[in-house]
Amino acid sequence: MDQNTEVRVEDAGAGSGVRFRGDAIIDEHTGKVLGRIGLEHGILTFEVVPAARRRGVATAAVREFSRATLTRRDRLEMRTAWDNPAAQRVALAAGYTREGVRRGDPELIVWSRLAGDPEGPAPRLLPDLPGGELSDGVITLRPLGEQDVDFYTELHNVPDVIATSVPPEPKPAAEIQRRCLRAQAHWLAGNRADLVILDTATGARAGEIDLYYQEPPTGQAMIGYSMLPAYRKRGFASRAAQLLALWAFAETGIARLIAGTLPTNAGSQRVLEKAGFTREAYLRSRLPGPDGTRTDDVQFVLLAGDLLAQASGGGTSHA
Repeated sequence: MDQNTEVRVEDAGAGSGVRFRGDAIIDEHTGKVLGRIGLEHGILTFEVVPAARRRGVATAAVREFSRATLTRRDRLEMRTAWDNPAAQRVALAAGYTREGVRRGDPELIVWSRLAGDPEGPAPRLLPDLPGGELSDGVITLRPLGEQDVDFYTELHNVPDVIATSVPPEPKPAAEIQRRCLRAQAHWLAGNRADLVILDTATGARAGEIDLYYQEPPTGQAMIGYSMLPAYRKRGFASRAAQLLALWAFAETGIARLIAGTLPTNAGSQRVLEKAGFTREAYLRSRLPGPDGTRTDDVQFVLLAGDLLAQASGGGTSHA
């Protein structure tokens, strides 16, 4: 590891000070070693002892180390594992920008900070949910995680869920595991928010709903959802769509939500209409179908003003 000159850190975050000595992160008040930070082959690496985690130590150390180092170079790079959201959060909080994915074994997410980048955390397109979840008292939405692999496997082996997937084919076990393990990384990247729909009364997993932030420049995103058969016709999917839409319009730059269904999927169309979506377009041969065919797509849309109109009119029924 390249040697660091000793740099005093004035703004350590979380109300405590740290300084650097060699590659050690030192508690400014107690002199205890809190972790290590430095450059390995030009790549910034760090680790913090367990007792010092969740105290802002890593963010403060990365931020101040980067600030000092970028007086002598134009660019710093970090690499984080897909399944290490804590390190990804540190990168964002320290002002690093997600650049892409370094292919190989293992695949790593690449982050960079330039000497001329603005101070402060990097902006996030999709913030965390308030309190970690959304609920209307009947259903609860929480982020998908690695603990959901068995549920996700069950859901995506339901025949009509497979038939309405894009493409309409079973998901391999490796893809299901990857989807669950990488869900937090995609959320932090701002391109997708994957959520599990829970029955609030029992805590049971009932389905999923996903938000795909396709077009940040235009403020358009798309939702998709699937339910286990035992939880259908109870209004859960339309409630989930409304909850997610309320959060998206209030907390993000999303101005327009779209969703698509097969022309024959009347049930899904009713879900969207109950959630306040309006049929907008019929797109011919929009999606890949089975055996190399193409299928049409009925597109629905929801705007923030639509939800306000619903609220002023007394809300939407979930019967």
